[in-house]
Amino acid sequence: MTIPELINEFNKQFSAGATPRIFFAPGRINLIGEHMDYNGGHVFPAAISFGTYALATKRTDQKLRFYSMNFPETGIVECDLSNLAYNDEHDWANYSKGMIHYMMEEGHTLSHGADILYYGNIPNGAGLSSSASIEMVTGILLESMYQLKKDRIRMIQVGQQVENEYIGVNSGIMDQFAIGMGKKDHALLLNCQTLDYQYAPLALDQHVIIMMNTNKRRTLAGSKYNERRIQCEFALKDLQTKLDINHLGDVTKDQFEQHKHLITDEINRKRAKHVVYENARTIEALEKLQQHDLFGFGALMNQSHLSLQNDYEVTGHELDTITKAAWEQDGVVGARMTGAGFGGCAIAIIPIEQIDSFRQNVNRIYQKKVGYEATFYTATIGDEAKELSIW
Repeated sequence: MTIPELINEFNKQFSAGATPRIFFAPGRINLIGEHMDYNGGHVFPAAISFGTYALATKRTDQKLRFYSMNFPETGIVECDLSNLAYNDEHDWANYSKGMIHYMMEEGHTLSHGADILYYGNIPNGAGLSSSASIEMVTGILLESMYQLKKDRIRMIQVGQQVENEYIGVNSGIMDQFAIGMGKKDHALLLNCQTLDYQYAPLALDQHVIIMMNTNKRRTLAGSKYNERRIQCEFALKDLQTKLDINHLGDVTKDQFEQHKHLITDEINRKRAKHVVYENARTIEALEKLQQHDLFGFGALMNQSHLSLQNDYEVTGHELDTITKAAWEQDGVVGARMTGAGFGGCAIAIIPIEQIDSFRQNVNRIYQKKVGYEATFYTATIGDEAKELSIW
């Protein structure tokens, strides 16, 4: 979808001849550091070239009108600045409304309403964080169009607040942070407790990141996610009988090996092992990329998947099949599942010249073992959410 096509659609839905301002927020992938945010550890995401566009003009009244090209059947969703309460019938537009609601609640004044058109090219169901992308593109839009002075970290926190309190999803801050603070050709090491972060160079040159959507619906992800959180909480309580810690992410590998016997349940011990070792892998990943050791980074990706498969047990047949198939291909640097698990996406770093053969070979193996095809996407590592200058 080109920018002129988006402008034409905006004029078709709202006001002919208008010149909307255009904003873009990326999606994100997590390169390593899975299930770490709620355990107080580190994550290692990057913003990607897929994302969400928002085109907007101010109105003269207090009305807000939202339209998504991804959900045309919903039509234009309307509400008023004086009533931004969550509404089931407003479906996807609640992410936008929630952002506006909390920005106003923090004292920012919106003098007039707006017409806003959204278009996202993030693949559906791939787990690349389309909801956080909508939140952050809305935040940037409000900041620019209404001359709001908003600290970027605080805006990121507002995005998480929308998910947690307005939508009711108990998610961490990684998605909004990666989207709001992304940097071209860089990944981001984020401490989920302190929000301290460092950029890591990820200029792939002769390689590319390929996303492999298993096309498996993540039917178990919600219930199993909550189960893993509870298991980690029990493991933490056991370790706190001897260790002065607040999160599993505070525990070093040496401390874990010395005190793991305190975790009385064997399954809880496995869950804690993943968290401790995965957290250590994220720190090492930063070092590998700073040393421009891409293959060392890839080895950590592989270890991460095996830990998620064997200790955290959130992969499943589809993710294991597609990741193993990726490992078997020539020149592959590393591959792992990404996201909550039980379906969704895996990622691999591969040589550019191998893209076609990689897709064909992995898909053939996957289809034979799973019974249906996977979908493949390549993306570059992109910048943070921002206004686009098109003239």
